[in-house]
Amino acid sequence: MASKKGSKHQHYEILNLIGYGLAKFDSAFIKEFGFKTKKSFFEYIVSLGIAETVNTVKNRQDLFDYFFDNPRKGWWQKGDAYIHRKLFIDSLFGEEDVSSYTQIIKLYLQDKVPKFLSIERKSAEVINPILKSKFKQLQETGQRAELFFMRNYKTCPDFENGTLQDARTFGDGYDFQIKMRNKYFLVEVKGLKTNYGSIRLTNKEFITSRKYKNDYILAVVSNLEDIPKIKTIFNPTENLIFTKQVIVQEQISFHSKSLQW
Repeated sequence: MASKKGSKHQHYEILNLIGYGLAKFDSAFIKEFGFKTKKSFFEYIVSLGIAETVNTVKNRQDLFDYFFDNPRKGWWQKGDAYIHRKLFIDSLFGEEDVSSYTQIIKLYLQDKVPKFLSIERKSAEVINPILKSKFKQLQETGQRAELFFMRNYKTCPDFENGTLQDARTFGDGYDFQIKMRNKYFLVEVKGLKTNYGSIRLTNKEFITSRKYKNDYILAVVSNLEDIPKIKTIFNPTENLIFTKQVIVQEQISFHSKSLQW
């Protein structure tokens, strides 16, 4: 159960969600699980095998306490070092009330922690389908990396005086446009959970990189599970080695008869 030194905790994501809930909603959060005290709730989390000790759970609350308006100081010494974790959860669930947010936690437990179902005696609750869709995004490094880049792109020497425009909805082979004086750069953001891994470009991203050359930048946000960092590569199709892989997928659609609408 214990994580190896230098690696992330096995239940990193759910501990972040729990810590966020404790810091934001305080006692209202634990009441949603049927507990009256934090101590009993912490012990429950340990009984599920999510944490080794109650201090593991408390420490995760401390990490998030600093970012919320509550009387607890949390890990104030760390400053904004971990704010990217809060911002990512905010982006998905920041507008949820304590009841809806708790549904997300329970959905995660049902999906990822087998012991939860054997301990939890209540029948499965009906969960909002949109919350289920948001839950799926927890597994995606892409959105997490994009959010971090949007907040921190000016820390990159190449972009410190730039202005960012979001282009993700256009589907044109890049995520952002950054204006630098009278010049425009196209930026594609990729995320890695650790400091090591491969990067995949779609065919459109690869073609767009070839077209714009030094005006196209690959921004790799690595170490997302701890303290992320951004590395930029100009003209990535020339400066990195990519191997072409062709995957044939069957696309299925369903069509109605022609009707008078």
